[in-house]
Amino acid sequence: MQYISVENLYNLLSSLRQQYDVFVPAKKGENRFYRQYGEQEALEDVPVIGEVRAFEPLKLFYSRARERVADGFSDDLPGTSRKPLCLVGVKACDLKSFKIQDFVFMEGDLVDPFYRRAREENIVISADCTEAIETCFCIAVDVKPYPTESFDINLSELSSGFIVEIGSEKGNAMVEAHKGFFGAADNRLIDERDEIRRKVTAEVKEGIKKSGTPSQDKFEGIIQRNFEDDLWKDEAEACVECGACNTVCPTCHCFLLYDQKSEEAMERLRVWDSCMIKDFALVAAGVNPRQWLWMRLRNRFEKKFDFFPKLTGFYACTGCGRCVSACPAKIDIRKVLQRLVEDVTKQPV
Repeated sequence: MQYISVENLYNLLSSLRQQYDVFVPAKKGENRFYRQYGEQEALEDVPVIGEVRAFEPLKLFYSRARERVADGFSDDLPGTSRKPLCLVGVKACDLKSFKIQDFVFMEGDLVDPFYRRAREENIVISADCTEAIETCFCIAVDVKPYPTESFDINLSELSSGFIVEIGSEKGNAMVEAHKGFFGAADNRLIDERDEIRRKVTAEVKEGIKKSGTPSQDKFEGIIQRNFEDDLWKDEAEACVECGACNTVCPTCHCFLLYDQKSEEAMERLRVWDSCMIKDFALVAAGVNPRQWLWMRLRNRFEKKFDFFPKLTGFYACTGCGRCVSACPAKIDIRKVLQRLVEDVTKQPV
């Protein structure tokens, strides 16, 4: 365990800007949004390292919402001249999303070269949550409110600075290259960190209890046994089919490819797609296997709570609560899960 002061953290980020485009969360109203870190902005707009996750999901930096993936018929990958990214203040709920995104883009028969490059080159400086908000339910899906894996270094915010934990070879190399910024973390500092972690854990658990969110050990079979239940139509009644839940979800990964041509050149682009939109499942002759909105809502839950657990062994939900915040119809994933679990317990086995 090591320690870094607030001043030296800013010095570290300024140094990293030589090699990376550095992004930090900054607070606007009650939400936190990533912005590019710069010396002038650092003086006027203090980064929010702790607190809770940013509103944008981590996937935004690994699979862009709209990106060029081919220039004509060239074999060269577009965008190779861009700097890699250093992402600061990433929370544990976002780090869990790597399990799904890595499986989709790196562990199949075909490896996505853009995603792989981002995973290899980007650096993640994660951070403990120092508070909880009403929509947090990470513990219900077996995620702690502080990172335990998938980071290069982790920062635990204290009253006077940060405890630093190294999580990868990249992280170790970064610390070694900036030794002067780091010192030893004594037991007093570690005790302070542990007390903050206990406090935030208790806050999340209290929120879970208040919302009635079931824990994931109750999720097995809840989709298949409720597959024809009326709850899907009930919950879809308010849905406006905007796709916001897909956009802000850190594990949603579906995309659409299309070609764009000008007089000078042709390019292929990739954009995020949404399984909640009617045209998503449209096939030849206008046939749609999920023509009704309630079917698309069911499909979204089926993929997160049935398909991925069977395929990978873990649920494709991180408990970040972004979909709850983003939904204009106020469809609450926690309430749907609660109803799914309750309906299953009423059914005969």
